[in-house]
Amino acid sequence: MAIISALAASCSAQYHAEQVRGAKDGEALTVGRVQREIRVGMSGAEVAAVLGSPNIVSTDEKRREVWIYDKVATETIYSESRGGIGTLVLGGLVGAGLLAAGGGAGFAGEAGARSTSQRTLTVIIKFDENQRVRDFAYHTSRF
Repeated sequence: MAIISALAASCSAQYHAEQVRGAKDGEALTVGRVQREIRVGMSGAEVAAVLGSPNIVSTDEKRREVWIYDKVATETIYSESRGGIGTLVLGGLVGAGLLAAGGGAGFAGEAGARSTSQRTLTVIIKFDENQRVRDFAYHTSRF
């Protein structure tokens, strides 16, 4: 019974994690997305259609626009299990008119683990004088 309960909890946790991740997958800013979809010569409108609005817009020394996307994601994963084994002893002397019920021994326990990680992604898009992408760079980290 404890094994079935643990499997059900594990499946439930996996289901919830997929629901949370699934809600964001279509709009996630990733290195792969930048590599696949951003090209030199794209207009600002095309970049915005792919990546959305930047976090920061500034200009360089020649007054050309620079867009910065700075994303931080924190993911916490936890697992816990609870279980127990109990025994109940019933007994008695029916012939003597006595019926006794007795208790037994039991064991209950909990165990768990938690892991938290963070990911960062910074994307820098540099535009030329005609508002076309002239260069882009990105940096990612996970800790």
